Amino acid sequence: MARIRLTVAYVGTRYHGWQIQKNGPSIQEALETRISCICGVPVRVHGSGRTDAGVHATGQVAHFDAPDGNAIPWQKALNSMLPEDIAVVDARAAEPGFHARFSAVSKRYAYTLWTDPRFVLPQRAPFVWSVRGLNLEAMDRAAALLAGTHDFASFQNAGTELKTTIRTLEPIIRVPGLCSGEWILHFQADGFLKQMVRNLTAFLVEVGRGRLCPEDGPRLFRTRDRRLAPATAPPQGLCLEEVFYGEPPV
Repeated sequence: MARIRLTVAYVGTRYHGWQIQKNGPSIQEALETRISCICGVPVRVHGSGRTDAGVHATGQVAHFDAPDGNAIPWQKALNSMLPEDIAVVDARAAEPGFHARFSAVSKRYAYTLWTDPRFVLPQRAPFVWSVRGLNLEAMDRAAALLAGTHDFASFQNAGTELKTTIRTLEPIIRVPGLCSGEWILHFQADGFLKQMVRNLTAFLVEVGRGRLCPEDGPRLFRTRDRRLAPATAPPQGLCLEEVFYGEPPV
């Protein structure tokens, strides 16, 4: 039995998220179906975490155990079978004791905003949230107050029981995107709560719209009340970029 580590990219538009669902296709199901076909036995694939319906990835990490797994060219074999909106960008033998979820020390997500008030480029529409009239400088001030070790309970949606909602968030980085008026927010942390990035993005957008002020972030930390924070941002702007193992980058 060999443990194989995969890095997977996908467009999440037509999937019901990473995890197998009864009501629609998922990334995990797509991978397990092909891997099990190759191995001739059912094989479970474990991901580094669950991405929601409609969320994308360029660096999702997964692992599975397969008989004689090291003898199979997994990247070539899987990419010949997977649909065009899923690709294995790396496949290798896993390190001893490796677990895609439990060995991870941090993750980085990107959320893309489209701020051009005239139109949304059709090619970018499946990957952005169109928002207008944002004060980007106010958003930057708000983002600076979110970084650090805090209780993010106000930015966690219901659905997962956890021992703690305290996480350490690195400074949020805003960079220009592929097109004029497109901005990407990069979030990296030692862990993320359910829909935490989408909720933080929604808060920053409300600051940019002038409906909240930057200092409302620390206030929401203190309340620990999800009902007081803005509604969750839509999924299509979110992408899981990279999962880090071992020592996180400085």
